[in-house]
Amino acid sequence: MADSVSDFLTRVRNSARAGQAECVIPHSNLKESFALILKNEGYVSDVGTGLDANGHKTLVIKLKYVDNAPAFTNLSRVSTPGRRLYVGYTEIPRVLNGLGISILSTSKGLKTNHEARREKLGGELLANVW
Repeated sequence: MADSVSDFLTRVRNSARAGQAECVIPHSNLKESFALILKNEGYVSDVGTGLDANGHKTLVIKLKYVDNAPAFTNLSRVSTPGRRLYVGYTEIPRVLNGLGISILSTSKGLKTNHEARREKLGGELLANVW
């Protein structure tokens, strides 16, 4: 697996488009932080952990639907392994004029664009969600 963040976003996006109730993903601390941000912002209903058949730790994300449509319209990867994108706190873009969020990897962990601006933190712009 070359890019675990893209894999995470693709699994969640595909599960939501297929209308599944939950999405099971191999666990990592980065993915768990990402999922908790999605939960805190209201894009997914719950995040938990579990074990797969081989005893490996997994991340279980309960998806949220509004009128039988996913709570998010799009999850898109911004910074890729081939083209990293770093921004200062004054350069953090607004997503859909403030209706969406950006997720940044900062020196103090993963933060949304609002938190990063408030704390004056820049970092790698990982994804946009709306």
